[in-house]
Amino acid sequence: MKIICVGRNYAAHIKELNNERPDHPVLFLKPDTSILLKKQPFFIPDFSNDVHHEVEVLVKINRIGKHINKKFAHKYYNEIGLGIDFTARDLQTQLKAKGLPWEKAKAFDGAAVIGNFLPKDSFKSVDDIDFSLEKNGAIVQKGNTSLLLWKIDELIEYISKYFTLKIGDIIFTGTPAGVSSVSANDVLKGYIQEKELFSIKIK
Repeated sequence: MKIICVGRNYAAHIKELNNERPDHPVLFLKPDTSILLKKQPFFIPDFSNDVHHEVEVLVKINRIGKHINKKFAHKYYNEIGLGIDFTARDLQTQLKAKGLPWEKAKAFDGAAVIGNFLPKDSFKSVDDIDFSLEKNGAIVQKGNTSLLLWKIDELIEYISKYFTLKIGDIIFTGTPAGVSSVSANDVLKGYIQEKELFSIKIK
């Protein structure tokens, strides 16, 4: 399986990082080794002093597809989840300044939290899903998929032009504003609507 991530997909997050609004979805990949094992803490890597949390709605692909038309994209997933794209922001800034790829800052071991999934049909619309991240009991990120610059089905159409989607692949759809550094002993909890889908201890 592969993890396909979408960057700069919420206008407020683009603004908070002083990035340019893209003309097309920004895509990058994480390897399966980046997945944080269930019930394990996230260890801040020794190569970064500024790891940020980025909570994101996830989509799990349930069939093989290539060049998927947007109007058929809804057939390629039946579960919606929540996760974190951990980002070594200091390292990413250095890499971006040199025009280099981001993988060392985005795809390191443990950088992908994949929480629980919910049936797609439990939502009235996948384009209207509230989600949030709590850090030590306080909400630090809050979003709704209606604010995605490219909605889920549009992402599937676009991604499948470049990458064949396979069963079990996961799409990270982008993060809203509110990203910030994590510190040892922080506890991060992610919610879709009122349901807790993950809880992570930082070490």
